[in-house]
Amino acid sequence: MILGSLIEPGLGLIVWTTITFVLLLVILAKFAWKPILNAVKERETSIENALQAAEKAKLEMAELKAGNEKILNEARAERDALLKEARDLKEGIINEAKTKATKEAERILQGAREQIVNEKNAAITDLKNQVATLSIDIAEKILKTELSNDDKQKALVGNLMKDVNLN
Repeated sequence: MILGSLIEPGLGLIVWTTITFVLLLVILAKFAWKPILNAVKERETSIENALQAAEKAKLEMAELKAGNEKILNEARAERDALLKEARDLKEGIINEAKTKATKEAERILQGAREQIVNEKNAAITDLKNQVATLSIDIAEKILKTELSNDDKQKALVGNLMKDVNLN
């Protein structure tokens, strides 16, 4: 109280508040300030690490996306190549089938032409044989009629002799 009576009552409160505040600062500096600063520093480090990890993840995602795009483009190119190869193969098979069909049709037509020629020749030969047989039969009948008596035979031989002498 001695100190309290020497100092004015309003001023005493300020002094005691200041002493208490300084004492509190000394205690906080000795016991709490380092752990608080360490906790803040750890929190700052963890946030920075999390930001770096997020940036790294973002870069990895961009790389994955680029890789996926590249794979998709390769797959599209391969698909297009397979489709082109399939179209070419289809056209080749169709052209080969057309060529074979054309050759087969030509072979069949050639065979038919040869068969027609052979049948025509056979028909002509058969017709000639029939005409010859009919001619012989007619000549035989005419000769039998013409040569039925001796006067006609002598006249025919005479005519033949004249024809032979003239030639």
